[in-house]
Amino acid sequence: MLGYAFRRVLSALPIALIAITIAFFILRLAPGGPFDGERALPPDVLANLRAHYNLDQPIWVQYFIYVKGVLTGDLGPSMVVEDFTVSQLIAIGLPFTLMLGLTAFVSATAIGMLAGVVAAVNQNKWPDYALVLIVMLGVVIPNFLMGGLLQLVFGVYLKWLPAGGWVNGSLPHLVLPVTVLAWPHAARISRLMRGSMIEVLGTNFIRTAKSKGIGERLMLTRHALKPALIPVVSYLGPGLSYLLTGSLVVENIFGLPGIGKYFVTAALNRDYGLVLGTTIFYVALILVLNLLVDLLYAWLDPRVRFR
Repeated sequence: MLGYAFRRVLSALPIALIAITIAFFILRLAPGGPFDGERALPPDVLANLRAHYNLDQPIWVQYFIYVKGVLTGDLGPSMVVEDFTVSQLIAIGLPFTLMLGLTAFVSATAIGMLAGVVAAVNQNKWPDYALVLIVMLGVVIPNFLMGGLLQLVFGVYLKWLPAGGWVNGSLPHLVLPVTVLAWPHAARISRLMRGSMIEVLGTNFIRTAKSKGIGERLMLTRHALKPALIPVVSYLGPGLSYLLTGSLVVENIFGLPGIGKYFVTAALNRDYGLVLGTTIFYVALILVLNLLVDLLYAWLDPRVRFR
């Protein structure tokens, strides 16, 4: 198991390096710079700023300086937010991003599994049709459109919930962002759960359990639920990484103080250091979550270790 884990870690390192390289050169080759504003800076001030951030060096030299800093755990300073390093800004936004993503993950998993079981048990009946319709809405409507619609209906017209902003510890401020973030994933989980449960309910051992007079609730919880969960479990790892990275858009729609706020502000201001730092953070997060899922597979099925 340790050998398999070591091989998976080694295979993730080139992916991280490629992602850093692509992000670095796209940012550097894009038009404009972090010190371009409506008012041009005096030439000597601009030259000093470029020298301070190594922007006066050839692009390859800048690349190796940056990669060396990343390897030593230094993501560099922000070029726009004064007196803060990129690591400090990520540390400030990370707790809220994690809280939002994990709340959406737990909600999507619970609601998606329950909806999938209800739809499978009532196959081709009105609860099944209603749930399929709700699922399709969650899949086809993009989150930026869904966010705007929910803000308009529940925040502006009905005034039931805050349309945006954040008050520390206020659950009503989380309802709409969590709904927008969790709905598509609850929809995908319910589709997986419905299909898997219908397949399990048609197997011989379930028919045998029914012939013995076992009640439907006991048959579902004791015999059908566990095998039906396998495809759902395989989705949860990538699903969590999608939720955490998808919060970038949702945080900006609702004006929330997570990493997404810094990422979008940095992109608009061409803050090379902060954009690269948040990109590296999310790449590392996705790689770690995928690695954990692979290790879980290898633990559940030893044959995976030898492929």
